[in-house]
Amino acid sequence: MATQRLTEYERKRIENIKRNDELLASLNIKSKLSDLSTSAKRQRSEAKSYKLSPEKKARSQTPIVIRRSLRTQGKSPDSAGLKDDFTEPPKNSTTLKSQVSPNKSARELGPISMRDSNVCSEPDEPLVNKILSVCRESGLEDGGGDRKCRVRVRARASVDLEAMELAPENVARVVPNRILSVKFFPSADLKMVVVGNKFGNLGFWNVDSENEDGDGIYMYHPHPAPVSAILIHPFSLNKVITSCYGGRVRSLDVEKETFGLVYSTEDAIFSMSQQHGDVNSLYIGEGHGVVNVWDERSARSSFSWELHDSRINTIDFNPENTNMMATSSSDGTACIWDLRKLGKTKPESLKVITRERAVHSAYFSPSGGLLATTSLDDKIGVLSGANYEDEFMINHNNQTGRWLSSFKGVWGWDDSYIFVGNMKRGVDVVSTEQKRLVTTLESPHLTAIPCRFDPHPFIPGMFAGATSGGQVYIWS
Repeated sequence: MATQRLTEYERKRIENIKRNDELLASLNIKSKLSDLSTSAKRQRSEAKSYKLSPEKKARSQTPIVIRRSLRTQGKSPDSAGLKDDFTEPPKNSTTLKSQVSPNKSARELGPISMRDSNVCSEPDEPLVNKILSVCRESGLEDGGGDRKCRVRVRARASVDLEAMELAPENVARVVPNRILSVKFFPSADLKMVVVGNKFGNLGFWNVDSENEDGDGIYMYHPHPAPVSAILIHPFSLNKVITSCYGGRVRSLDVEKETFGLVYSTEDAIFSMSQQHGDVNSLYIGEGHGVVNVWDERSARSSFSWELHDSRINTIDFNPENTNMMATSSSDGTACIWDLRKLGKTKPESLKVITRERAVHSAYFSPSGGLLATTSLDDKIGVLSGANYEDEFMINHNNQTGRWLSSFKGVWGWDDSYIFVGNMKRGVDVVSTEQKRLVTTLESPHLTAIPCRFDPHPFIPGMFAGATSGGQVYIWS
């Protein structure tokens, strides 16, 4: 085959390619390009292995939790609620006991002055002078031990419900957040209410304060946990005894201006009470259904009974027979006890009232002839008769949920009416004669749901209601 001749263009092209190859060979360009390519592949490989490393993989597996309300999930509201922001520890649990009663510092175990525990800017002098002046005028500055027989425990009178009004000046925010306890000073010469909240604060409100700064409101912080009970004995007005879920009982001596430590325990204290004629003994409901009787004079426990299988929510005494004691419990029962028949082992009750769910309160009427219970199964029960054998119940919405304090029906100034909270911002009144709800105390000034109540024991018609927002409303 004849050899193909190259054109001039092709010959020059071949010469250019040959010359360029020789130039690249002299500069070692191809070797450098190969090294760069290899380095790039290695970096990509290392980056890929880093993304799959255990540390990175562990972070990518952390779940992302998106909080959604029950309403947006199409579920019904949680009506069980929380136990006043404190979970009751299981029996024989030392771990959760330490959560209920943390390690106590020297301050928590010793006396605390009113000045050190004051959390507001108002001076203490007007509050202290007001209480001590009432004590002097009543002849109770020494504790009132010689005047017991001359002081009535409670005024008993019928009240015109339609005449009870809520004036705008009788509304105040006394403490921040949820109020668990409310108590009037038991004196006809003093219109002052004390409240305890979930933070361990105590708030005092002198309703008749006209010339005091801060509208007569004073706040202190003597407790590390929610205040479960407030006691003010009519024979000892200058002493305010309080308990808290943290296992402490303190006594405010107004004259000494000191919160003294009366009692301390590793268990949570959910309730506390006193007999009407005894200022020295405290009946303390602590732990899982235990009632401990503490004698302040001897600073020791005189009796201790395990009366329930769960926490005791209230302790109350019959005004006419102080040997009769009523307890309510989260185990779904309320019981009546005779203190004279309570042995040290296996105490037996005179009466057991059983409900389907927790019983939040059991209170004797002013005459002692009736007993009212409030339970989470949406029932208010009233027992009567010589042995409390007769009972009627009415339906009532007691589902306060987790953000409100539980409803506890309280008596008025005679055996006619029981007052209990209403979820529609009111106070329901139950008639024991008609055995039904007869009216609801309402007002445009009532902007929150009142949960806890106390009638003034010596001023019929004066009634205090407290809310989970720290407000106090006083009807008169």
